[in-house]
Amino acid sequence: MQTNNHFETAHEALLKPAGLDNQAIQSVLSKIMSHQVDYADLYFQYNRSESWGLEEGQVKSGAFSIDQGVGVRAISGEKTAFAYSDEINLPALQEAAKATKAIAAIGAEQTASHIITLEAKSLYLPNDPIASLSAEAKIQLLERLEQFAKQKDPRVTQVMASIGGEYEVVMVARSDGVMAADVRPLVRLSIQVIAEQNGRREQGSSGGGGRFDYRYFTDAVLQEYAEKAVHQAIVNLDARAAPAGNMTVVLGSGWPGILLHEAIGHGLEGDFNRKGSSAFSGMIGQQVAAKGITIVDDGTIADRRGSLSMDDEGNSTQNTTLIEDGILRGYIQDTLNARLMQQSTTGNGRRESYAHIPMPRMTNTYMLNGDKAPEEIIKSVKKGLYAANFGGGQVDITSGKFVFSAAEAYMIEDGKITYPVKGATLIGNGPDVLTRVSMVGNDMALDSGVGTCGKEGQSVPVGVGQPTLKIDGLTVGGTG
Repeated sequence: MQTNNHFETAHEALLKPAGLDNQAIQSVLSKIMSHQVDYADLYFQYNRSESWGLEEGQVKSGAFSIDQGVGVRAISGEKTAFAYSDEINLPALQEAAKATKAIAAIGAEQTASHIITLEAKSLYLPNDPIASLSAEAKIQLLERLEQFAKQKDPRVTQVMASIGGEYEVVMVARSDGVMAADVRPLVRLSIQVIAEQNGRREQGSSGGGGRFDYRYFTDAVLQEYAEKAVHQAIVNLDARAAPAGNMTVVLGSGWPGILLHEAIGHGLEGDFNRKGSSAFSGMIGQQVAAKGITIVDDGTIADRRGSLSMDDEGNSTQNTTLIEDGILRGYIQDTLNARLMQQSTTGNGRRESYAHIPMPRMTNTYMLNGDKAPEEIIKSVKKGLYAANFGGGQVDITSGKFVFSAAEAYMIEDGKITYPVKGATLIGNGPDVLTRVSMVGNDMALDSGVGTCGKEGQSVPVGVGQPTLKIDGLTVGGTG
C-alpha cells in the first residue's frame, strides 16, 4: 500500500490556478446548505488522456485531450439537484450552487462544517502514464506487439493494436466537513488479430492494464497478450458449429466473471434495490445462491483497474461481502441510497466525470475460491460446453435475464475437452443460475484489466473475476 499526500497535487492542479482556497469552498457549501438541504458536495476533476492506434504497421489514429471542471450537488430527501461547470473559479461555483433552489426553499443561513482533510489509503502510485514514455516509445511498443503476434503463427494476416492512458486528479469537498483527494493513473493496451485458413477468417483479442504507467507493458507482457489473441483466433479457425439446447456449462476462470458482473452484480446495487426493481430486492439474509458461493466487491486491490483509493464521494473503498455461502448479506451502496435505506455506505459512489452525478457502482466484483480442481470439474461432465472466454452480452437488470456470447468455447465429452465450437450463446437468468452452480473451482483469477461498465449513460473502469464454475442445466443457443 502506497502513502502519498494527494492534497498538494490536487491543490496545485485544481484550486491554485482558479485562486480558490478552503475558505472559498466553505462559503459555497454554506450557501448551498442555506437552502435547507440534507447534504451537499463539490467534485473537482482534472483529466488528461491520450490514445494511439496501430494497424498494418502504421499508426492510424491518435487522440489527446485535457478536461477539467467541477460538479455541484445538493440532496434533499430523495431529490437531487446537480449542476456542473467546465470552468473552475468562484463565480462558476456560485452560479452552479444556485441549482439547489430547485429542491428546497431558502432557509436561514447555515455554516458548513469546518473542513477536515482526510488522507485516504493510496492503492497506486500517483504517476503520470502519459509522461512515462515518449511518443516514439509508445509507437515502438505497439509495433513490437504487432511483430510478436505475427511471429506466433503464419496464418495471422492482420493485427490491430491500441494503447491508452489517463492521468486524473480529483478532489471532493462535502458539507459534513470532509475534504479528500486522489491522483489516479490508468492505462490499457488491446490487441485484435485476424487469422485466415482455406478462405475462412476468424479473430481473437486480448489485452490488459491497470492503475500504473506504460512501463508495465514489458516484452514479456506483450508476448502474453499476443499469445492469447492468436490462440483464440486459431482455435476458432478449427471450430465447429455450436450445438443448441439445455446442457451442463463450465465457465472458465477470470474474464468469464463478466457474466457474474452483469447478470448478478448490477442487481446488487443499492439504487435498484431501494426502488424495488432488482430481483434481489428485500432478500437480505435469504438463500439466493447455492452453498459454497461467496461474492465480494473489492475496491481495495492495489493497482487494479477497478480499484480506487477513495470513491467519488470521498469515502474509502472497501471489500464488501455481497453473498456469503449462498446467503445475501448486503448491497453496493453510495451515500444517498445508503442513507435512504438506513444502511452504511460501502464506498461505491462512482461517476464518469464532474459532469455526472454519482451512483452505486461496482469496483472489482468476483467470486471467491471453492475447493474443486478445474480438472475435477471437467471430468465430472458427461456432455456439455466449456466457455473459456466471453465476448459481448445483454442483461435485463429487473429480471436478471441475460444473453452472452462465448468468444472461445469447447465441447466436453465423457469428462474431456474435445473440439472447439463457434457461435455459442449462453441464455439464462442471473439469480436462477446462482442456484444451479454445483461445483466451484479453486483457481480464482481476476481479469487482465480491460473491463468498462456502463450504467445510465455513464462508463467507469471495473474489474471482474471468478474461479472455474460448473452450472447444471443452462440454455445454450448454437448454430449447429
